[in-house]
Amino acid sequence: MSEPVTFLNAFAHALAVMTLYPEGHPSRESGIDSSYEDLSDLMATGRRPAFTFIEDEVIYGREPLRDLKGWHWGQRLAAAGIQRLEFERHVTRDEFESFLQEILARLALLAIDTSEQRQVRSLGVRFGAVGLQGETDAPPEPVAIATLDIRLDEEAETLRWLQQQSRLRGMIPLIEAETVVRSLAVAMHRDAQVVLPLVQLKEFDQYTTTHSLNVSVLSMGVAETIGCSPAEVRMFGVAGLLHDIGKIRIPSEIINKPGPLDAEERAIIETHTIEGERMLEQVGGLIGHVGELVRSCHERWDGGGYPDGLAGEDIPLIARIVCACDAYSAMTTNRSYRKALGRDEALDELRRCAGTHFDPQVVDAILRVDG
Repeated sequence: MSEPVTFLNAFAHALAVMTLYPEGHPSRESGIDSSYEDLSDLMATGRRPAFTFIEDEVIYGREPLRDLKGWHWGQRLAAAGIQRLEFERHVTRDEFESFLQEILARLALLAIDTSEQRQVRSLGVRFGAVGLQGETDAPPEPVAIATLDIRLDEEAETLRWLQQQSRLRGMIPLIEAETVVRSLAVAMHRDAQVVLPLVQLKEFDQYTTTHSLNVSVLSMGVAETIGCSPAEVRMFGVAGLLHDIGKIRIPSEIINKPGPLDAEERAIIETHTIEGERMLEQVGGLIGHVGELVRSCHERWDGGGYPDGLAGEDIPLIARIVCACDAYSAMTTNRSYRKALGRDEALDELRRCAGTHFDPQVVDAILRVDG
């Protein structure tokens, strides 16, 4: 078996085990290590590995890999808009794992059923660049790891489906939540800075969906800014995505009331953090831990929040970050009872409330991300 074929088979195996096992599991780590070693062997040949997936053909450079004709994974990659893989330089093991995670997010979103008919994505994703004939003597142009043309309609649709499943079945689909977060992370890195709101949906009743996506992206941006690990960044993203999930247990007439809430209504809506914690704890695992954080996402730095009146560093860091990102996204989004603040006005409000509502260091981090 040729080295390119060996690598692609190991590459597919790594993607498969990553869908089955959590981070740190020996089988997952072994699959990634094996694929990375095969890639290193391929790079050691001195030839820049470049694969193209066209219909049922897999092409290495300009040579068809006959052993992989009709290769199922090649067809899956092409269907997700990933028609070319090109490795310009030797990547680190961590970079390679992140690369696999991005591809897995593309593939997983393609496979999620959010209606009776399967959603089909057209992502326009190309990894690497396609060279022109006759340019072999020219110095190679820098090649981006990924060139993405991403619309987030499918992510929004998947989140709406997730909310619907949570409401109807009382369960939260873990894989879909993590997949949306991975996809948002890909979109977030397309530009040099995070721009909010990331998604614009015209319908007022989609506010919660839009808001949750925005809070997830901004929370991940802040987490990166303060130096969190990739795994921690994704946990921040999941917490931001699901921070309002408990609102599906609150009567819609209260959620959508076009005006200020009275004391009784306010007391009811403030139970959504506890409801969210209960729902997430039922899932267990990573999501279960996020439940503890969701409970605290409306606590205030000065102790004036809910449901437990926590203050300062007694509030978990993720909850402090989601709280400030939640407020910023809410201020910059139109609601039925008020117009959105401008970006500068919202940032000024964050500064004004630093030390009372919000952790001052978190506000500083938001200003670095979007200031």
